[in-house]
Amino acid sequence: MVSVAFTHMNTAALVEQYLRLGLAFDRLEPGFVDAFTGDLALRREVENAPAPDPRALARQAASLRTELPGAGLDETRAEFLDSALRALECSARKFAGDDIGFVDEVRNYFDVDIEMGDPELYRQAHSDLDALLPGAGDLSDRYAAHRRSEEIPRDKVAEAVSAFSGALREKVRGAYPLPAAEIVEFEVVSDKPWSGFNYYLGDYRSRVAINGDLTQYMSSLPHLIAHEAYPGHHTEHCRKEQFLVGAGQHEQSIFLVNTPQCLMAEGLADHALVAAIGPDWGAWAQDIYADLGLRFDGQRAEAIAAATGGLLGVRQDAALLLHDRGGDQDSVAAYLQRWLLATDERARQMLRFLSSPLWRAYISTYVEGYRLLGSWLDAAPTPERLARFGRLLDEPLTPAGLRAELAGD
Repeated sequence: MVSVAFTHMNTAALVEQYLRLGLAFDRLEPGFVDAFTGDLALRREVENAPAPDPRALARQAASLRTELPGAGLDETRAEFLDSALRALECSARKFAGDDIGFVDEVRNYFDVDIEMGDPELYRQAHSDLDALLPGAGDLSDRYAAHRRSEEIPRDKVAEAVSAFSGALREKVRGAYPLPAAEIVEFEVVSDKPWSGFNYYLGDYRSRVAINGDLTQYMSSLPHLIAHEAYPGHHTEHCRKEQFLVGAGQHEQSIFLVNTPQCLMAEGLADHALVAAIGPDWGAWAQDIYADLGLRFDGQRAEAIAAATGGLLGVRQDAALLLHDRGGDQDSVAAYLQRWLLATDERARQMLRFLSSPLWRAYISTYVEGYRLLGSWLDAAPTPERLARFGRLLDEPLTPAGLRAELAGD
């Protein structure tokens, strides 16, 4: 990547250098660029350039940050780019071999501070689950039995995915109009560390991959479809491509892993089902499953989901134990089994995600993203909550911006 003297850079020049910088990270770690819908010639130019030096990328990120005040950007765009460049500088330093503590790494990537969760909250969640799950045996055994009762037969998964995506698409398009050409194609994949993944292809098209190695559960599938498609990742990408990139905010044409952009996107997607359907999503899902010949107790599923919500921080605890406190794989797996009531197989799958060089810090986007965006959404009066969710879809909001609004509220 050619070094550039960043002097008196205007908006267009700065945004182009930001895109070049972000694209260069994919040369260091394939997959770092989650999506790019901008100029393909620019991407080819970066791909064909000499291999980037991580320390040079760190210097370039820092230099671009100094150019932001004089580049003619409005406050919201400048804040978005500043947070992304700070994260990229940290990533480049990590690639260069700098020793950065895990808590500091997460702070730089996602603009949040993390700490171990309160075991008392986890005990209360277990108590709530104990009251909801029948029988008198070990809670983990009863929870495992409940999960087994919710398994979707493999020959019904594709049909269920189609039913939920169609129903959610119709619901979302009524609240948040999407281009007529938008489409999501679903595929089943294997040997992945995640349960689902949205590959945004541009031009309002997504390919959503669902991990076929993992069992799909009736209470989880509606959330997965909402998270990846409507009104989650796919909807957000479409709206931002249409309204932000279409208005000249070309920094929104790239989506980079390990930036605050991800925390906002994952928090949005994890609130997507309730935003689209409401807190009584269980009854809605129950009717759809009935049409598929599957029995699902929506009210009970809602209650169990509310109880397990108290265990939200456990996976982040696992990341802290693994990367900050020197825990080994076996002890962290035991922690997940104890507090999250996970089977050993599920705990090992989570550890695979937490151990990935690219994804090791990413769990905080779900935990802290859900918390921050939930607090921000809850601050709106109930009639305005849906419109506030629309701001997440349409505006380049940041964690710092949401915290500032909450302080004002």
